[in-house]
Amino acid sequence: MQKAYKLMSVMAMSALLVTTMAACAGNNGKNNEGSGNGTNGGTEATAKPDAEKPGLKRLNVWQNDDYNAYPVAKLLEEKTGYKVQYDMLPQDKWAEKLNLIMSSGEAYDIVTSYSDMALYSDYAQKGALVDLTPLIEEFGPNIKAAIKPESMEALKVNGKLYAIPTTVTYEINSSILIRTDWLDKLGLSMPTTTDELTNVLKQFKEQDPGGNGDRNVPLTIKGDQSMIDNLVGAFGIANTWNDVDGKLVSRVMDPAYKDYVAYVGSLYEQGLIDREFVANKDATAKEKFASGVAGAIVVHWADIPAISDSLTKTKPEAKFAFIPALKGPNGEAGFAANAGFDRLTYVPKASNNPEEAIKWINASLETETFKNMAIGVEGTHYNVVDGAYEPIQPIFTDERNLANNYMAGTDEENYPQYWQARVRKNPVMFEAFSFLNNETAAEAKIKNVLGLAPYMQQYSKTNQQLGTMVGDYTVKLIAGAESIEGLADFQSKFMSSGGEAVSKEINDWYATTK
Repeated sequence: MQKAYKLMSVMAMSALLVTTMAACAGNNGKNNEGSGNGTNGGTEATAKPDAEKPGLKRLNVWQNDDYNAYPVAKLLEEKTGYKVQYDMLPQDKWAEKLNLIMSSGEAYDIVTSYSDMALYSDYAQKGALVDLTPLIEEFGPNIKAAIKPESMEALKVNGKLYAIPTTVTYEINSSILIRTDWLDKLGLSMPTTTDELTNVLKQFKEQDPGGNGDRNVPLTIKGDQSMIDNLVGAFGIANTWNDVDGKLVSRVMDPAYKDYVAYVGSLYEQGLIDREFVANKDATAKEKFASGVAGAIVVHWADIPAISDSLTKTKPEAKFAFIPALKGPNGEAGFAANAGFDRLTYVPKASNNPEEAIKWINASLETETFKNMAIGVEGTHYNVVDGAYEPIQPIFTDERNLANNYMAGTDEENYPQYWQARVRKNPVMFEAFSFLNNETAAEAKIKNVLGLAPYMQQYSKTNQQLGTMVGDYTVKLIAGAESIEGLADFQSKFMSSGGEAVSKEINDWYATTK
């Protein structure tokens, strides 16, 4: 599972792309050989492989298992009648590798990558992708039924659609995970406000309920975690860009930014945030919590199983839970709520079979075929319990755990419920996921309105760079390496480095949504 919005800069590699790839061809890929003997099952009609249907070649994101040997590949071959050869991108520096493949003109029929609007729009504008609009109109009734019009609209570049989206399947990623057995030991309640959180962390520091002595850490975070989930919401800046008086404003330009930094900086100054956080890697912070040294940590719900396993070994008495949306000084509270896309699937101009590629995607999105791909067969891979899809183990993991990697678009209406079967594989993980996503009040889910915004040139080009600037600066403010007195100068630098152009572009679009 890939966490929602993996954006990578591709500007360094864009020079490798030729002005137009329409005439490119070639087929240098090598098949990943393998055999699978998993059961597929199902009651829907099966399309026997057709000798007249060409073999298709697909490039996918990285996964541990051989795509060609995993049971879902055989299922899709049976249901669609197409034999597909699957290759995959590397786990690291995948965008660089994809640039090389696209510029070489290797004849992939279908390419699925993580969602990166800069990468996607660059390919589209350089003529490297097929306009899918007429193909979907003619060959894609299931695609049109499965994917919402607003999702398609958000991917148009200069009025043309070059990709099929896979939307994010859940809203909330992270919060502050806290040792509830430490709270119980000190007679404290779960904090509900920023003031209560401060008091809890003070008690963790002064009374050391974990018995860690000098090693005791009230709250640990990783070094690049300048915007702490839950706390940013308490100050009204849950997302990177937030509505202020009807306009979208970057966090660093938001009046609330100064208050947020003052609060988190105060926690650090008092020793309530890990004094070593600037040097912490992700694994370092998790080790401190999982070993019982830290009383709280900011983590994604998907990290819970590994943390739980480690704590069970080192501190079997440990209990933990996510802190709910904290209210800040002005009564604001909330979590950033994901919107937008996890992955994009497109047909390169170098494809030898663009029509057949769309026919295959359309067949994979037939209602029952998609459900079988996503969660398998009732009674074999899952049961329905109180209206929810409960996985049957180990067959669900063996035969459907990687199914999301085979998808080219999803049944957007039903897939969020199908998908939760994956989280239910681990009760501890599902409890954490459900608390954040199913039990959090709707008003505490602050939607990222830019998630479904159309392609915007300035935003795509400079947003990551601006985000890095703000993150680095915020860490320095929290750690006391910079003074808040210099904020106005940094804001001027931010605006002159692209912030002004991005702000205008974003708000020109935002005005049209009112």
